[in-house]
Amino acid sequence: MGLKKSKPQPIPDFERPWRVMDWNEKEHLETKLRNIQLNHPELRCVRILLHGPVGAGKSCFINSVQSVFHGEIKTKAFEQANAKKSCTKTYKAYTITNRNYETLPFVLNDIMGLEQNDEDGIHPDDVVNALLGHIKDGYKFNPVSPLSDEDPGYIREPRLKDKVHCLVSVVPASSISRMDIGVINKMEVVRKKAMSLGIPHVIVMTKVDDDVCPLVNRDLNQIYRSRKIKEKMQICSNTLGPPMKCIFPVSNYHEENSMNNTKDVLVLTALLQIVKFAKDYVEQYHTTHEYRFTKKTP
Repeated sequence: MGLKKSKPQPIPDFERPWRVMDWNEKEHLETKLRNIQLNHPELRCVRILLHGPVGAGKSCFINSVQSVFHGEIKTKAFEQANAKKSCTKTYKAYTITNRNYETLPFVLNDIMGLEQNDEDGIHPDDVVNALLGHIKDGYKFNPVSPLSDEDPGYIREPRLKDKVHCLVSVVPASSISRMDIGVINKMEVVRKKAMSLGIPHVIVMTKVDDDVCPLVNRDLNQIYRSRKIKEKMQICSNTLGPPMKCIFPVSNYHEENSMNNTKDVLVLTALLQIVKFAKDYVEQYHTTHEYRFTKKTP
């Protein structure tokens, strides 16, 4: 009888976190986000566009952000568990407030999810229309017919406040390696347009505790010791383009009814970098496109 083949041993996780996190800085991160100064005469907030495949957790991320700032679970954006089709049908901007109901200096825009077939999900041209600021809030998407300049939902001469200042691809860690090629191709179209416009592109990787890694399932604080999570982030980078420093793993609030500090810090860390990238874009746009400041003589 032949010898039994032994099962290959899993590669061990990292002894030390490969990305440094301070799990006690939640209040500090909130303060930083609240005090962001745009220094632009036209803008009170930056516009962040969330896009990605159906069921990735775009709406759930928006609700998680609002929950973190209120210290309790919120459901501002409509969610649907195990969605096969996008539950978001219209272009919707979400302002975020804190516990004192102060409006924070960023807006999160939700759009219809991407699907593999051309006749399903949002048309990539409409994501581009959103980047360019051509879509009015409340516009209902048509998968087979993107917005045209003849439509009442079309903004002919968008201002900087109508345009997107940071593109965020929301993708699930649990299925990034199985993402449909049709969806990947559509996301590539959008990324190339964003790059041509100078708009920063970030990935928020959701569902990190959805049976992706036993270590993270047991203790979310260990996320940056997880070799599997880092591998998933590398797949995101290789597949969708942004470097590792622009990829942020998060765990949305989807089944909990109480808050979790680790989830909060992951969400706030991602959001702070996104808002900083958006601010950098606005400042560069301000310098090269619109205004030339001159010192006023006293």
